[in-house]
Amino acid sequence: MKRIAILLCIQLVAMQLFAQNAVLRDKIAQIIAGKKADIGVSVIGFQKNDTVQFNGNQLYPMLSTFKFPIALTVLHKVEKGELNLEQKVLIREAELLDGTWSPFKDEHPKGDTSLTLADAMRWMLCYSDNNLTDIILRLIGGAMPVQQFIGSKNFIIRNDEEDMHKNWDAQFINKITPNEAAQLLDKFNKGKILNAVHTKWLYDAMVNNQTGLKRLKGKLPANIKVAHRSGTSFTNEAGMTGAVNSYGIIELPNHKKIIVAVFVHDSYETFNNTEAIIADISKAAFDYYCQKK
Repeated sequence: MKRIAILLCIQLVAMQLFAQNAVLRDKIAQIIAGKKADIGVSVIGFQKNDTVQFNGNQLYPMLSTFKFPIALTVLHKVEKGELNLEQKVLIREAELLDGTWSPFKDEHPKGDTSLTLADAMRWMLCYSDNNLTDIILRLIGGAMPVQQFIGSKNFIIRNDEEDMHKNWDAQFINKITPNEAAQLLDKFNKGKILNAVHTKWLYDAMVNNQTGLKRLKGKLPANIKVAHRSGTSFTNEAGMTGAVNSYGIIELPNHKKIIVAVFVHDSYETFNNTEAIIADISKAAFDYYCQKK
C-alpha cells in the first residue's frame, strides 16, 4: 500500500506540472505554428521533472553547437591529467583554412603562433572559430573521443568543421535531439560532468559567447546572463537554411536557472525570422519561469 501511495503521489505531481506547464506549452505552440521549418524544442525548468518539449526526441543537425560537447571532452581530459589548459598549442599557417568562419585567421592570417589551450578554447567557444575547433579536435584525437565521452545514442558526431564544409549534406551529419542537448546542459549546470572549477570556467566562457546574439538572448533584458552556444548552416539557392540552432542556460533575476534548446531545421523563413523563432521561444520561457516561485 505504501508503494502504491508513493507512485500515486509521483503521478499527481507529474500531472500538476503538466497542467502548470500547459501555459508555456501553448505559448510555444503558437510561436511555431505555421512556420515554414522543422522545429525542435526542449525546455527544463527549475523544479523536478519540469519540462516542455516539441519534437524533443527527434535528431537535428548540430552545426557549431557541437563545440559545447567538444569543450566538455577537453576539460574532462584536463581533469584526468591528459591535457593542461596552460599548455601551448601551435597554430600553423597551413591549418588556417580559407572559406570557413575564422576570426582568428582574420587577426593572424600567417598563423605560426602559439596559444594556451585555454585561449584556443575561448576562440572556439566565444567566437565560434572553426579552424581553432579543428585544431582542438586533432589534439584530442578527432571526433570519436567526443562521441565516446558523451556516450548517448541521441548524440552523433562524425565530422569536424573541415568535413562539414565539403558539401551540402556533410554539414548535417552531426546530430543531437533537443532533449539530449537540454539534459546535457542541465547535468553540466548541476556539476555532474566536470568539477566545480572547470564547470565555472566553461560556464563563464559560454556567457561571453559573441555569436548567435539574436537568438536565446535576442529578446531578453540586457542584464540577463545566458551561457549559450549557437550553430548555423549554409542557405541554398532555394532560400532554405539547413539549420539555425541555439541552446543554453538562462539565469533568471532570482538566480534560478532554466535550460532552453531550440533547433530549427530546413527553414524557408527569412534568416531574421528564423532567429526570431528562437528568441520568441526563449522569451516565452523566461517570462513564464519569472512568474513561478
